[in-house]
Amino acid sequence: MSKESCTPHRVGVLVVEGTNPFEMGVATEVFGLHRPELPGRPYELEVCGPGPVTMRQGFFTLVPTASLEALADMDTVIVPGHPNPEATGAAEVLDVLRAASGNGARMVSFCSGALLLAEAGLLDGRRATTHWRYADQLRAAFPQVQLQPDVLYVEDGPVYTAAGSAAALDLALHLVRLDHGENAVNIVARRLVFPAHRPGDQRQFVDPPSPTQLEGPSLERLQQFVEERLHEAIPVPVLAAEANMSVTAFHRWFKAAVGSTPQQWIILQRVARARRLLESTDATVEQVAHHAGFGTSTNLRQHFKRVVGTTPTTYRLHFDQRQAG
Repeated sequence: MSKESCTPHRVGVLVVEGTNPFEMGVATEVFGLHRPELPGRPYELEVCGPGPVTMRQGFFTLVPTASLEALADMDTVIVPGHPNPEATGAAEVLDVLRAASGNGARMVSFCSGALLLAEAGLLDGRRATTHWRYADQLRAAFPQVQLQPDVLYVEDGPVYTAAGSAAALDLALHLVRLDHGENAVNIVARRLVFPAHRPGDQRQFVDPPSPTQLEGPSLERLQQFVEERLHEAIPVPVLAAEANMSVTAFHRWFKAAVGSTPQQWIILQRVARARRLLESTDATVEQVAHHAGFGTSTNLRQHFKRVVGTTPTTYRLHFDQRQAG
């Protein structure tokens, strides 16, 4: 879309029974409201669907402003979260999505809406993301999609996919940036009281790996052993001795049982403890590093950034439970 164009860019939002109202609201807020700070009318939005639809969890009924078929003529098509990710999309919905793509529309999904784009064949051979809860489902059902589960959103040619409901805002603002530049996106973001660009990725929002992933009596005992000593160095020979195995046999057994090396798994447990400390205490980053067994804040930052996708300080800023309420 040309930044100098005076013709509004037509945006169509798909709504069907059970559509997520928050994600539909993101689309209407960013692309449907008049922005007096921006020249002209940059976007013209239509909510497109097969008729009156009941929104997610039945709180209200919405009457679309345009028909389902109108999506085929839009410049950008937005697919909010699929109301039932376990189900397949209706044939007429898949057909209109394919028609819109064939007509050159920019195709966008929020959250589990990526499953609908994938079912329509629009993600074949492309990089894409979805909410971390649906990543395994998308990977299994559509192996031809190059899933990137850790990012907030993905751009691959004319197809854009966002991870979760809040990441829909990140992607929507990115589209404004592409269409009208940095000044425009800053204006919209300021009105939304939302950062024009958020650091990090969705790894910071995924539940920490649970120690109970170690199953079986031997693993349960080993888990408790590690948990009690997580603030200390835990060499593999010590773990092997606790399991009454040679180091070589222990490595083979652990890899088969857990799917990673002992040290890789311990690092994940250290990061999980660091997350809990950052969320619930006022310990300094150096103190968190010590209690989680990283030794120094430098080591903590290195591993935390790799696993969670952001820094300990930024993570605490967003997830400090003591500030809740």
